[in-house]
Amino acid sequence: MLNVLMIGDIVGRPGRNAVKQYLQANREHYDFIVANGENSAGGKGITPEIVYELYNNSVDFITLGNHTWDKKEIYQFLDRETNIIRPANYPPGAPGKGSAVLTLHNKLKIGIINLMGRVFLHALDCPFRKATELVKEMRQETPIILIDFHGEATSEKIAFGWYMDGQVSAIVGTHTHVQTADERILPQGTAYISDIGMTGPRNSVLGMEKEAITKRFLTQLPIRFDVAKGEVLFSAVSLKIDETTGKCVHIERIQEIYFD
Repeated sequence: MLNVLMIGDIVGRPGRNAVKQYLQANREHYDFIVANGENSAGGKGITPEIVYELYNNSVDFITLGNHTWDKKEIYQFLDRETNIIRPANYPPGAPGKGSAVLTLHNKLKIGIINLMGRVFLHALDCPFRKATELVKEMRQETPIILIDFHGEATSEKIAFGWYMDGQVSAIVGTHTHVQTADERILPQGTAYISDIGMTGPRNSVLGMEKEAITKRFLTQLPIRFDVAKGEVLFSAVSLKIDETTGKCVHIERIQEIYFD
């Protein structure tokens, strides 16, 4: 059985520290660890330095989302780095790639796909059609496939889950920063959750200082948002996947509190 951990949107330094603390205590329980890092640099974007920091703290693979391009220094880095992907449904010519197949230490292969929804987000290529194309290719190498679906609308995510049921091992939602309580194994063996949640400051608005966000709503003026301080919420899901069939047999939500 393959034990996988998928960590929700890491927000700033507090989120990165929570990842470090959790994995220092629990790394031995997992064969493969994936984290969404699109908010890990001050709440928006990611840098090469932070990528290596996450690797050093036992994260094996990083997915991204709509804040992929917020730090310019990541552009060329995405073209040469193998263990980080951005949404696959960006148009041709965008830096980096949207999927990867890795060989683990036991020679087992695992596929990872990053997609972004289109409801209330950018008008990208169809994630449903892109997933069909990528999964067909990947299944020639491995039945174990994970999808990070970075999306706003639960309706789009749920529809995608039903559409892909039985074709991949797990579909986990990211982006909203709020963990949903709808984790389940779909009838054909695909694990599903609408959103893993956030790994970042708990007493905040999606990881950012609540006072600034509230002022923005009250005044509608442009206001600088900074990553909040204090208690940090670690959010993730653990998966148990049959190595032969690629079907998921268990999904469990994780939430723990740390102090930055």
